[in-house]
Amino acid sequence: MMSSTNEEDPFLQVQQDVLSQISSIRPLFASYLRIRSLASSSTSPELTSARAELETALSSLSEDLADLVASVQAIESNPSQFGISDHEASRRKRLVQEVGAEIQDMREELNKNVAGGGGGNNDLPDPSSFAIGEGDGGDAYNEFEQQQQMEIMQEQDRHLDGVFHTVGNLRRQADDMGRELEEQNEMLEVVDDLADRVGSRLQTGMAKLHVGSISTAQDDAG
Repeated sequence: MMSSTNEEDPFLQVQQDVLSQISSIRPLFASYLRIRSLASSSTSPELTSARAELETALSSLSEDLADLVASVQAIESNPSQFGISDHEASRRKRLVQEVGAEIQDMREELNKNVAGGGGGNNDLPDPSSFAIGEGDGGDAYNEFEQQQQMEIMQEQDRHLDGVFHTVGNLRRQADDMGRELEEQNEMLEVVDDLADRVGSRLQTGMAKLHVGSISTAQDDAG
């Protein structure tokens, strides 16, 4: 858990974006390594495209990480002045160190495929410039990622609960409509039965009237 409780902290907002970017870049990096291992030439169009996409993503990530690094450097000497605990300050140092090291590793792999050993534009400070003690409480970066995953899973569970609730309501409504249709069908059957009986009586009455009119006519003729 993070020590800072300031939800409006710009560091935390940029941090979320950085972690999202690094999660998206990892599969790009893995794809680049796979394509490079299969490519017959460093000028392969597929390899060139994968490299360009990875470099663009790393460049954008480096810019955001540079903002985090500047923030860490600003509070490093006196975190409490900014309302940040020592533990949170250490976590932030570890975060930028680990993300910076991961970016550096990716850039080194990219440099292996560049003629003359040229590299990408890397304005980040050396990740090892942040001295972090061994007593900081474990890998805070991995802990934060696990926390983010747990929150995503909990959000999905809440959505599923809402779906189940909606489905239950629809099912109850369907049951009610089914019962109403059955009752209406029974009423229609009763009406049909009454109509049949009334029709039968009308036919009988009409027949009697017809017979009576014939008898009257015969009597008048006689």
